[in-house]
Amino acid sequence: MRRSVVEQNDKVGALPAFNRLAWERAGWISRLWWVPILALAIALRFYGLTAAAIWGDEGSSLLLSEYALADLWFHAAHDVHPPLYFFLLRGWIELFGDSIGSIRGMSAIPGVVAVGLGIWLTRQLSTRRAAVLAGILLALLPTAVRYSQEVRMYSLLGVWLLGATLALVYWVRQPQRTRYLVVYALLMSAGFYTHYFTALCVLVHWAYLGLLSPSQLPGQRLITRPTWWAVNVAIVVVYLPWLPNLLDLVQHVEQLKVGGDIGWEEPVNLHSLPSMIWQFVLQDEGINFWPPLFWVFPLLLVAVVGVTAWRDHERYRPASLLALFFLLPLLLVYAVSFISPVFIERYLTVYALGLPILLALAIDRLPARFSLLGAALFVLFVGLELVGLKNNFAVDEHDQVNVPVEFVNRNYQEDDRIVLSDMMWYLSYVYYDQTDAQLQLFTPPKPDGTPTRPNAYGFGTLVDQDGGRIYLDRLSALPADTHRVWLISSNEPPDEFAPLPEGWRELSRQDGGGARARLFVLCKVPQPQPECCR
Repeated sequence: MRRSVVEQNDKVGALPAFNRLAWERAGWISRLWWVPILALAIALRFYGLTAAAIWGDEGSSLLLSEYALADLWFHAAHDVHPPLYFFLLRGWIELFGDSIGSIRGMSAIPGVVAVGLGIWLTRQLSTRRAAVLAGILLALLPTAVRYSQEVRMYSLLGVWLLGATLALVYWVRQPQRTRYLVVYALLMSAGFYTHYFTALCVLVHWAYLGLLSPSQLPGQRLITRPTWWAVNVAIVVVYLPWLPNLLDLVQHVEQLKVGGDIGWEEPVNLHSLPSMIWQFVLQDEGINFWPPLFWVFPLLLVAVVGVTAWRDHERYRPASLLALFFLLPLLLVYAVSFISPVFIERYLTVYALGLPILLALAIDRLPARFSLLGAALFVLFVGLELVGLKNNFAVDEHDQVNVPVEFVNRNYQEDDRIVLSDMMWYLSYVYYDQTDAQLQLFTPPKPDGTPTRPNAYGFGTLVDQDGGRIYLDRLSALPADTHRVWLISSNEPPDEFAPLPEGWRELSRQDGGGARARLFVLCKVPQPQPECCR
């Protein structure tokens, strides 16, 4: 029979301030202890939700969601993500519109749900005090807040994978109740249809069951149970309709690299691993930090994770499960990135959710004589999270990509041409464009004549079907009656449109969000120049 939380508090003695709460005697109030934590999570995920402009990846989500369902399946297959999130986004927009608050709200809500699931998971693995600590740390976690405010699938993935891990914990404790495995199969299937990195969670769960095996009798080992194998086969069967698309995508990896959709990340090095941990907590890579500080804090966290897992002698090894959830994907992706760089924060943010939960368990388990150490660790982590949140919310509204787009919208005249230098600018520009112009993408051939037009994979699938109207290989190929042209490019040198055709005169420009909008008037050469060009 499980000991009461009060008994555990008296024995462990960690964080005396929490011991004084006497939750078990607080009646109905004690049962709502999670409400203020979720209120904090809601406040942080909806604060400044519309402050940052839509950027390229978000724009690609919106373009995908505009397709009819059958076409969406096809184009998602040619992109680098499975289709479930885009199906849901399409339905969400039909119900609630496509304002920034609406479309980002679809990520903020799962972000809050993920915090609730993290609290629930912690409560199943440990004490209520640990669940409170974990809830606070999860609510404040900057990487979780950041990706709960983007029109992407990462916060939704957190719901599926934390929910599946919770279902697995229930089944491990009560293997006779197969309904938990049914829930597990549904959640993991949803995960696979949301992001390919769900496969890492599968490895975590199998590794966890393997870790439990030595303490179980041969006939009672969960990893060998037919029901466990059957549910994993069921997940594969559910995924079979998408599998040909995945295999086709693998065969076209080189096309994705050519288009810049993958392979753009820098190769990893010795600093990449601690830098990723800094990003999770501080939203800063830490490269410019004082070197001892750069190394000490990540090593401290890893040490806490390792020692807590190593000292985990409980029957169901909760700390080991959380250590696997956090460390195994992180280390695997880091190792793979020496071959093909995919060590990117947003791909791993769902697994970063395991770190606050494990820290909460570590603090909760400290003996009474180390209670101040536990409090110091908690305050340190919260303090860094607050700095990370400040970094998250530091948005200059006058330096956003929507600024130059709105400048074009205000000054656009009928028959003006708009040409963009890069696909990423195109993806974000489309959302803010209020003109009737056919946006065109500048695709100049390389010096050796090699075309630079996007192919049918990656972002190219979003525009390739209209490529005849969208792609512009040379500025001189604009129609002869063109009088004014807007050029949208990076505001950093070199000029992506150089050299400009003879006779182009710049009238105005506007910078914002790393982009620059320039208006040119075309003067006929060598014909007599109009008054504006003299």
